[in-house]
Amino acid sequence: MSPTTVGLAMFAAMLALMALRMPIAAAMFIPGAIGYLVISDGASLLNLLKGSAVARLTVYELSVIPLFLLMGQFATQGGLSRRLFRAAAAWVGHVRGGLGMASILSAGAFGAVCGSSVATSATITQVAYPEMRQHGYAGGLATATLATGGTLGILIPPSVPLVVYAILTEQNIAKLFAAALVPGLLAMLGYIAVLGLVCRARPQLAPPSEAVAWPERLRALVGVWPIVAIFALVFGGIYGGLFSPTEGAAVGAIATGIAGVAQRELTMAAVRSSLAATAETSAMVFMIFLGADMMNATLALTGMPAALAGWVSALAVPPLVIVLAVLLFYVALGCVMDELSMLLLTIPVLFPAIMGLELWGLQGQEKAIWFGILVLMTVGIGLIAPPVGLNVYVVNNLARDVPMGDTYRGVFPFLAWDALRVVLLLVFPVASLGLVRWLF
Repeated sequence: MSPTTVGLAMFAAMLALMALRMPIAAAMFIPGAIGYLVISDGASLLNLLKGSAVARLTVYELSVIPLFLLMGQFATQGGLSRRLFRAAAAWVGHVRGGLGMASILSAGAFGAVCGSSVATSATITQVAYPEMRQHGYAGGLATATLATGGTLGILIPPSVPLVVYAILTEQNIAKLFAAALVPGLLAMLGYIAVLGLVCRARPQLAPPSEAVAWPERLRALVGVWPIVAIFALVFGGIYGGLFSPTEGAAVGAIATGIAGVAQRELTMAAVRSSLAATAETSAMVFMIFLGADMMNATLALTGMPAALAGWVSALAVPPLVIVLAVLLFYVALGCVMDELSMLLLTIPVLFPAIMGLELWGLQGQEKAIWFGILVLMTVGIGLIAPPVGLNVYVVNNLARDVPMGDTYRGVFPFLAWDALRVVLLLVFPVASLGLVRWLF
């Protein structure tokens, strides 16, 4: 059996195992190990396994992942999500669609201390969905808005998938965070605009709420000062050169924990729950790392990444068409895989091919950062696009009175903005690189 045949068979086996609902880490590890054994021998496989886990788990930069996850857990258990939504609702809830806009704003702000799309969706849904339904919002619009807003958890820094991309491509995490900030804010403002247009076209979907008095608005705004302070502390420290992204994540986790305790929301039971949830999620992430490492080690033996890079470079089509095809591939892959698995499996294969293309005159690091932000935006689309859409499943699991089909119909206007935004980032690299050039 030729190495190329082995590589293709591995992908087919991985997809089959995923269809059988095998955990994604095992679905990548098992075909990878069998493929390695076919191409090489048992002694070589055992030698790889002996050192690969230690090599992966001792990467210092990866410690940023559990730290950002812990920061998100402390923010959730410390009641910061409730304060964010109440503050946003106090300021914009009186306009048509205002509670939906408040949920998007609070999701964006919560994403600034969370880094996880699923966690943002679940947390904001528990706070905002009952309020939206109580004020007469249509179920499909409410769940679609919450699922879409949840994607801001990875679009606005810190972002766990962006950390993974930085490690896989050996890029600077702080620069990638800076590059994601403007596109993330663009996504949030675009979602608010789309929601406003939908509610204007179909006002029965979202009745306006009563306006809140100015003193109450100001009190609600004061209640979210910890989020602003933590964001300024973490990212100001990172970009000011006071500490590295990993140290910034540690500072952020401690500061979020202190804020929760100071406001008497983060009890000892909540701390234990946060630590347990962080450990569980971190274990899942690192198991996916190990599964992807096994698959990628075998793919390296087959020579497929180098062959793909050579084949792509020789194509007689414009480089932007190739990049667009890669982004469409990510949208399709999002139908069957989560964002971390997609990145871990595909970036080692596709990144060399993209770096070999002539794109807007970008060189080296700038091209890698620009492509990373494009991938991040596209992965966000996969989180809400049918037929899977992980965020949609998370939100509908919490809002069981809304049919899944209603939610999917509700996300289509947001997906239209997502598609336009990706095109804008594709055509205008300065949208993601401008802040990086200014800061660094």
